[in-house]
Amino acid sequence: MINIWEVNETNKMIEQENLDVRTITLGISLLDCIDSDLQKLNENIFQKITKTAANLVKTGEEIERNYCIPIVNKRISVTPIALVGQSACRTPEDFVTIAKTLDRAAKTVGVNFIGGYSALVSKGMTEGDRSLICSIPQALAQTERVCSSVNVGSTKTGIDMDAVKLMGEIVHQTAELTKENDSLGCAKLVIFCNAPDDNPFMAGAFHGVTEEDAIINVGVSGPGVVKKALESVRGGNFELLCETIKKTAFKITRVGQLVAQEASKRMGIPFGIIDLSLAPTPAVGDSVAEILEEIGLEYAGAPGTTAALALLNDQVKKGGIMASSYVGGLSGAFIPVSEDQGMINAVEAGALTLEKLEAMTCVCSVGLDMIAIPGDVSPSSISGIIADEMAIGMVNQKTTAVRLVPVIGKGVGETAEFGGLLGHAPIMPVNPYKCGRFINRGGRIPAPVHSFKN
Repeated sequence: MINIWEVNETNKMIEQENLDVRTITLGISLLDCIDSDLQKLNENIFQKITKTAANLVKTGEEIERNYCIPIVNKRISVTPIALVGQSACRTPEDFVTIAKTLDRAAKTVGVNFIGGYSALVSKGMTEGDRSLICSIPQALAQTERVCSSVNVGSTKTGIDMDAVKLMGEIVHQTAELTKENDSLGCAKLVIFCNAPDDNPFMAGAFHGVTEEDAIINVGVSGPGVVKKALESVRGGNFELLCETIKKTAFKITRVGQLVAQEASKRMGIPFGIIDLSLAPTPAVGDSVAEILEEIGLEYAGAPGTTAALALLNDQVKKGGIMASSYVGGLSGAFIPVSEDQGMINAVEAGALTLEKLEAMTCVCSVGLDMIAIPGDVSPSSISGIIADEMAIGMVNQKTTAVRLVPVIGKGVGETAEFGGLLGHAPIMPVNPYKCGRFINRGGRIPAPVHSFKN
């Protein structure tokens, strides 16, 4: 039974500590939309999305009113479009028509983002995969709500270095085509290793082929709640610290479980997973970096940061899995720079560098996220950064990702402005030494020896 003290405690988390359900994401399979006629395919996609998601926004708003729980975003993820479009699309321009259809469908049902303009190429690319990837810059430049992701590696298959090379070029082209908005298109593009099928968070969400026809996934976030809880045990030892984080994560996850079950029941769509991720926002008091500072660091990036983040990530997962039988997605702590005011402060103070962020990705939930870099960084250097991050994911059997924004026309010391939840970011320096000969070798980096489990 829930007692009045717990009700009041949850109300306080919502009203004073920025607790929210970050997103209800409706995953929709488009496999039954496949057709060899491009026009028919686009019509099938539009009809399937608008019919299945017709009540998504309304349902989220009703749950908000009934339970007084903020639900910040209502989103859609779809089957990777490289799979859906291969029968009908012969050129990158053909795939762009699908991106525009996704955008139109998202606007029709009122969601803020739709993910799944994606390709899964961890072992190699088909012609359809390559066409979709080559269409990404144009697709993101010509749509408002479409998000794209490409999985280029996994622990089981290794890293497709041809895809890594291509993605460095695609990121740079996307930056060029959206340079009027500080290269905003790159904020909607993620490169993955070990991408999960059930991630509700953008820009990397897609509906995996092993999922049901439609599924409800919920992402919960509460960095402010965790920070407030840690303030109450300031000076305590690590045992007390860990117990406090676990208990707080449990309470946050229960809120997400309630929302997910309600959304599932009201829409008649099965519940998939809860993703408990400490995903920050630019709002004051909603920062993962500030949690690390409360643990005992002067700034995120100081010596001890990687250990503190590992502790935080592990306790969040331990608390979350006790609160729901279906914790999935990414679940843990995110470390985006532009979306976390504490991270921004650390960069501006000189405490946090790209290399330290890379070390932190060994133990956090995702990877190098929402990092603005100079617009003149070469595509091969971008590919090198991607390769490094994919290697971390492959060897450590975890999801890693890269969302870099080369801001065309700006350099170190300047700031990129993205707006909304995407925030703003100081442009960080990149190692100036070249890696072109490495990136241009071509082929595939083999899977690590510990990948052989059968």
